[in-house]
Amino acid sequence: MHRARQHAATQTRERRHRLAHEAARLMAEGGIHDFHAAKLKAASRLGIHDDASLPRNHEIEEALREYQRLFVGARQTDALRERRAAALRAMGFFERFSPRLVGPVLEGTADAHSAVALHVHTDDPGSLARFLDDHGIPADSRMRRLRLDRQRTGDFDVWVFAAEAITFELTVLPEASLRQAPVSTMDDRPMRRASRSQLEQLIALEHGAD
Repeated sequence: MHRARQHAATQTRERRHRLAHEAARLMAEGGIHDFHAAKLKAASRLGIHDDASLPRNHEIEEALREYQRLFVGARQTDALRERRAAALRAMGFFERFSPRLVGPVLEGTADAHSAVALHVHTDDPGSLARFLDDHGIPADSRMRRLRLDRQRTGDFDVWVFAAEAITFELTVLPEASLRQAPVSTMDDRPMRRASRSQLEQLIALEHGAD
């Protein structure tokens, strides 16, 4: 019985590994940005349908880093550098909203399909819309559901626009969120995020010698 359980656990680990790498390939090659969508598509392609074999988001992210390192290389590095530089300029432009960089551009997994994702902070959600309008920036609005903490979930305005051939996504959060970031779907911990000065340091550290 013990040996049978060990065999089953080994098979589950192997399926999780295969699914994580297939999901990472789909994200890298197909421009899929959502981890959940990628893992479901990978499961369908591989014919694996048990929930225990579905990898965690952080497992897919690690597989994506490995795929990019092995198969994309300089193209991914260039796209990441370009988006971090664009994020820095955007954070200066939206300085009054205390912007924070989140997502693949910060994590280092961004590619040519990736948007620059910023959290902006104000207790007057309409102020960002007015700011965009005042500066002649056409943007589309949508909503995004985020977990503020383990008990609270909310729907927040997102403004999407293109500049410099790069897509930007600005999620409007209350000023209180500056003290504690929303919960990440990656690991149920507060999202990793960076201020403008922290992004400058990151660029200097990771791209300064390029």
